[in-house]
Amino acid sequence: MAGNHDTRHIVPRPVEHRAVADALYQRAAGAFGQAGEQRSACRGIGRGGFDLDQLMVGEGALGLTHDGLAEAGRSETNHRLERVCQCAKMTALAFGECLGRGHVSILQADMAKRSQSSGRWLNEHFSDPFVKRAQAEGWRSRAAFKLEEIDLREKMFRTGAICLDLGAAPGAWSQYARRRLGRSGQMLATDILPMESIAGVEFVQGDFRDPVVFDSILERLPGRQVDWVLSDMAPAFSGIDVVDQPRAMDLAELALDMAGRVLKPGGGALIKLFQGAGFEVLVRTTRGQFGKVKLIKPTASRARSAEMYMLAKDYRLV
Repeated sequence: MAGNHDTRHIVPRPVEHRAVADALYQRAAGAFGQAGEQRSACRGIGRGGFDLDQLMVGEGALGLTHDGLAEAGRSETNHRLERVCQCAKMTALAFGECLGRGHVSILQADMAKRSQSSGRWLNEHFSDPFVKRAQAEGWRSRAAFKLEEIDLREKMFRTGAICLDLGAAPGAWSQYARRRLGRSGQMLATDILPMESIAGVEFVQGDFRDPVVFDSILERLPGRQVDWVLSDMAPAFSGIDVVDQPRAMDLAELALDMAGRVLKPGGGALIKLFQGAGFEVLVRTTRGQFGKVKLIKPTASRARSAEMYMLAKDYRLV
């Protein structure tokens, strides 16, 4: 293993965010689990606070990714919309089991309205100029343009830099960063989900909180010489604010924790955040570890989305 790393494993911390989220999420997890493999396509659909950019779903459901529909053919639109509507009904029934059967009819009516909204959002996605551009230029997803805008504005990457991308799948950020680092740079990506290979990008599949995965990542990095840690991670949204926001903030905290373990002095991190409970506290914490911290809403980030990107530069090694 390369030297000079903080070899303490990243483990879930007993922070308030995780405690609140887990208590609420476990109550509903069993019922959602009975809704079938396609249930994940419904999570978050119909919510005003989150849109298709933030969906994290299973491979078997609609072919969606955290940045929307992944390379979906336009001819499949109607079929996909029908599946979304079916999933919405299944989720209403499943969630009704959590609350009691008396609530099922109310939930079914609500989900029917939401499935209509999801159809409009899917159509909006297909007409999105960033989606069209991503398909035309060969990017894995429209998320590449968020990173591109921030990079060009803030002059993030340089030739020969070393970069770690957390929650990388489907790989748009790794794809963009790899091009910017040049042949002498190093790009390492990791995700729980599988990711199709990208030339010049090393990939470690698994949860980086797992000691085995964590060690595998460290073995591929030089001792505390990482220039950038990137995180576009988002949780599997349930559509319940008090569950989703703590989980989103927990992922951001984990990304910041990883940055503190691998960044070299003067290094930087770009981390996705969602505005809500815990947002300001995490920003203050980050300001104590980095010389410069800026919040950015790139043009490619949909206006209604609660997502923001925290750009932290000049890491202080304590």
